[in-house]
Amino acid sequence: MITLRPARERGHANHGWLDSWHSFSFANYHDDRHVHWGPLRVINEDRVAAGQGFGQHGHRDMEIISYVLEGALGHKDSMGNSSSIVPGDVQRMSAGSGVQHSEYNYSESGTTHFLQIWIIPDRQGVTPSYAEKRFAAEEKQGRLRLVVSPDGSDGSVSIHQDARMYAGLFDGSEAAELNLAEGRLGYVHMARGEATVNGHALAAGDALLYEGEPQIRIEQGRSAEVLVFDLPRL
Repeated sequence: MITLRPARERGHANHGWLDSWHSFSFANYHDDRHVHWGPLRVINEDRVAAGQGFGQHGHRDMEIISYVLEGALGHKDSMGNSSSIVPGDVQRMSAGSGVQHSEYNYSESGTTHFLQIWIIPDRQGVTPSYAEKRFAAEEKQGRLRLVVSPDGSDGSVSIHQDARMYAGLFDGSEAAELNLAEGRLGYVHMARGEATVNGHALAAGDALLYEGEPQIRIEQGRSAEVLVFDLPRL
């Protein structure tokens, strides 16, 4: 079964400095049909105004992934990490037993557009940790590049869950497939542009949820940037 989740049906909150779309229940948005998909708990599409951001706040027992689409996102945390991530970077923070951090757009004029993704870990109370890696556009063009995995395979960022995240860029005749093992769930999020995915025409913000399906196929991209998740059931 493949279920379409149109972008317009997501939760939405505009705080002036922050314009945020929620694929799953988050903050004041709650939808019993969209609380999580396997361990995939949050995909927030955030646009942060220049000189604004999220002040220091705490997390625990969550794998938090940041994926920047435009601009730069400044990060500081209680582990001593300080960084600025830009398009092409994948940042992971394992909150574990507890961590404080802040996220900020230090630009004087430009908006930071990014996706914040939460994945429920397979264990609680781990020692908090941080990692970031860069994946050049050439690695993702016309293919699905593994960027997050449970074991750091193929140079990916590792997380505490049997889940994998792939990123791909598609234009024209470029196409890619991902096979899903029996019992696994799939999730496709169209970050930018347009593409046809398993026969569904997707635009930015649209998603597909897969259950009992053997394969994800992406084709006919038009400046498309796609995130694909291979997930266990919970």
